[in-house]
Amino acid sequence: MPLLERAPDTGAASATRTVWRTCPLCEATCGLEITLKPDGKGGEEVQRIKGDMDDVFSKGFICPKGSTLKQLHADPDRLRTPMIRRNGEHVEVTWAEAWDAVEAGLQGVIERNGRSSLGVYVGNAGAHSLSSMMFTRSLLTGLGTRNRFSASTVDQMPRHVAAGHVFGTGVSVPVPDLDRTDHLMILGGNPYASNGSMCTAPDFPGRIEAIRERGGRVVVVDPRRSRTAEEADEWVSIRPGSDALLLAAMANVLVTDELADPGSHVTEYLNGLVEFSAAIQPFTPESVAKATGIDAVTIRRLAHELAAAPTSTVYGRIGTSTTEFGSTATWLIDALNILTGNLDRPGGAMFALPVAGGATTRGKPGSGRGFTVGRGTSRVSGHPEVMGEYPVAALAEEITTPGDGQIKAMITLGGNPLRSNPNTALLEDAFAQLDFMVSIDLYLNETTKHADVILPVPSQLQRSHYDLLLLQFAVRNVANYSPPVLPLDADQPDEWEVISKLTAIAQGQGVDADPAVIDEQSIERLVRSAVKDANGPVFGRDGDELLTELNSSGRSGPDRMLDFMLRTGPYGDAFGDNPDGTSLDDLLERPHGRDFGALESRLPEILRTPSGKIELAAEVFIADLDRLAAAQFGLEQRAMVLVGRRDLRSNNSWMHNIEVLVKGRTRCTLQVHPDDADTLGLTDGGAAQITSRVGQVTAPVEVTDSVRPGVVSLPHGWGHGDPGTKMRVAAEHAGVNSNLLTDHEAFDPLSGTSVLNGIPVEVAPVI
Repeated sequence: MPLLERAPDTGAASATRTVWRTCPLCEATCGLEITLKPDGKGGEEVQRIKGDMDDVFSKGFICPKGSTLKQLHADPDRLRTPMIRRNGEHVEVTWAEAWDAVEAGLQGVIERNGRSSLGVYVGNAGAHSLSSMMFTRSLLTGLGTRNRFSASTVDQMPRHVAAGHVFGTGVSVPVPDLDRTDHLMILGGNPYASNGSMCTAPDFPGRIEAIRERGGRVVVVDPRRSRTAEEADEWVSIRPGSDALLLAAMANVLVTDELADPGSHVTEYLNGLVEFSAAIQPFTPESVAKATGIDAVTIRRLAHELAAAPTSTVYGRIGTSTTEFGSTATWLIDALNILTGNLDRPGGAMFALPVAGGATTRGKPGSGRGFTVGRGTSRVSGHPEVMGEYPVAALAEEITTPGDGQIKAMITLGGNPLRSNPNTALLEDAFAQLDFMVSIDLYLNETTKHADVILPVPSQLQRSHYDLLLLQFAVRNVANYSPPVLPLDADQPDEWEVISKLTAIAQGQGVDADPAVIDEQSIERLVRSAVKDANGPVFGRDGDELLTELNSSGRSGPDRMLDFMLRTGPYGDAFGDNPDGTSLDDLLERPHGRDFGALESRLPEILRTPSGKIELAAEVFIADLDRLAAAQFGLEQRAMVLVGRRDLRSNNSWMHNIEVLVKGRTRCTLQVHPDDADTLGLTDGGAAQITSRVGQVTAPVEVTDSVRPGVVSLPHGWGHGDPGTKMRVAAEHAGVNSNLLTDHEAFDPLSGTSVLNGIPVEVAPVI
């Protein structure tokens, strides 16, 4: 049926029924049990959501966010109809009108300025959407521009960079084997608030508690005594931004005290141990003590405890990534896991084997082309490309600086960069200068208010779901597929259809372009590539026959592509060659998921480096140690610095429009240590003015000893209520935008990731 002629589901429901699906709101991938009841209009509505006790991965665990999918679906502010900005206000229009406006706007900019004048920003919502994961690549290619930006450079890009240089691909990420480790060290992460990140593990808190219950030890390194730190055996209070120095000193201790032993299972495939050991020599515990705020005795003890534990693993996340040494710090985390003999062994840091396959399962096992950056540079400041994109910190200047390639039109997909990116005042001014903007989004928010056209997508309950990206970093090898819970609204295209039609229009195919054409091209590319892979399970097979079998299911879009990936993945049925293997039909018969077991050793086949070795002494990191050493004095001299934080009920800015998630005490507060409050004249419940190099905000004060002296903390993602937005609940709980303080000129040069933690600020009472 053509895109705009889909009939609504008119099947009348007469009784309650239960369905199961995976929660798509964060990286935990928890299973949900959803009870539906008749809505009195011939359809169904959600009656109740609770944790799925039979889910093979989450086993009933659920956080407050997962139970709000009903409220999110029913939110009156959620967009259900396209909107066009007319005379400064957004009005609802038909899909036909919206597509006409998209074609006129994009083609007008292309005709006047060329395709290099287009820019695109992809938010982290895309990582939780099967349609986006499958079809955004086609859009990026179809736009024909290198001006690509995403939330990755305010989040996890250092993790990709470290994995790429050391192991060969950006997704070759070792994850802590939480269920078998004896000793877990966490840096810059707070799983009790955010669960896992780049470590897919439902009920991460429960897994932490299980470590302690079986006699293990948990250590948390953080400037704040977070909820996770409170539940740990030890909280190590560190000065923000100095994680790399601590990790380097711990590596120094392991080498100097002759505790470094990668183990025979790793040594055979390890390059650079001698070079690494020499390069780390200057970073003694005594030399970094002042900059880190951790005494040398403690640093030595931490290193010795890691080495002495039967198994141990070090895990670092966003607090470590979003610093000026995020990539080097992440590399040093991998180095510690290697030096202690805990890489690729049970209880250490291991590699998932994703059921749907990925960069670590395709091609020749054990070696590859490796990881490169800098295949292009940004136009204005010359920032190198990393994984196909440029730093979001450079987005504003790319819009405002005249010349060939100046961004004149933006496409945003599921992101809110005007709340999540550095120096948002500068970025807001830049967005106001665009000739045209189109957004795919659920809300009229602080970013999409600048859009000339907003294209809504179905709610999470109306889409099929599979965690294509997140399960590549899972602590068990599992697979869960979820069909849509509720039907699409009348005339509402599926998300993949919206992305595909936008792609076709951007390519110049016009408003009558059929999204199915993009779909057919995508699945054909996937199949043709697979039958040419000499190491794949369908090598040499007839691609047309495989397509015919796929099409016999009647599926299209992301579900058909997922079925192919599952069937040709490491556990797949290989189109009949492995009768016990999995497929989409197999997962549909297993609504609670399928568990393929604990993580297993993957060396050497996991490696995709040209040498076929683990590159411990990757040149880019060894060279960066000089920059790290030179920064010590500056880190020692820093006075008051700002760090972020996350709340369990506040994963992203759009969740602030769900009443149940924002009700209660005010959570957008400036946390200040009592000693600093006394010195600065701040009072609990009073107001403080926070000033950085680039901006100033005023926030309510929360005096607490959960932050170390010299550190203040403000959560991210707040600052709502702008004129022109349509998020009533969020506006009533507006908070302040911490990214008015973050500096667009401060970033990790190896990954382009913005510095969001350790920002120098001045704090004063508001009288």
